[in-house]
Amino acid sequence: MNQWLIGVAVAFVVLAATTAVLTRDPARQAVVLSVLGLSLAVVFAVLQAPDVALSQLAVGTALTPLLILLTVRKVTRRPTRSDDRASDGDRAGTGDDGREQK
Repeated sequence: MNQWLIGVAVAFVVLAATTAVLTRDPARQAVVLSVLGLSLAVVFAVLQAPDVALSQLAVGTALTPLLILLTVRKVTRRPTRSDDRASDGDRAGTGDDGREQK
């Protein structure tokens, strides 16, 4: 029974890690990374390492994905009013198709 449980937990880790690698969106990667951390914590608990499992649960499941999400939010550029005015000023005197109007 114990070997079967270890095999299922390791298979879930492999599935979560593969999904994390194949995910392109950073916000979704953070969520998948959280699932990966949770699955690793389960593996450590099954292997009777509760201290490592708790550390993995805190860092790998909560803290690291949170930091990634905060970083993605900070780095993502949102248009501001000055950007809108600059883009409108660039198109002054042009028609909808970008050619100059007379």
